[in-house]
Amino acid sequence: MALYNPPLQVIQLIATSAADAERGPAVWMRSEEAYLRLLQDGELVWVQTPRRKELARLIVDDSIRRGTVVLRDIVGAGPSEIVTVTKPDLDNPPRRDLA
Repeated sequence: MALYNPPLQVIQLIATSAADAERGPAVWMRSEEAYLRLLQDGELVWVQTPRRKELARLIVDDSIRRGTVVLRDIVGAGPSEIVTVTKPDLDNPPRRDLA
């Protein structure tokens, strides 16, 4: 069963330094967007950018506009790019197609 997962636009990128108290990959989105994707505040999610896929912590924030996200320390993301955010499938092992 496929989930409804509309793409999201990056409205802000945050890059941290080693001296910052809060650092590491994170994504902020509205609670309605998280609900559509069956995501909860604080859980790990996949952030798929045009160049790569990376795990990040989800932070639910209703001050973020609908259809947009804020990313922190996500390599390969750029402002105004379109990304998708999905729940990782931790119940099934990675699929390996052997030909």
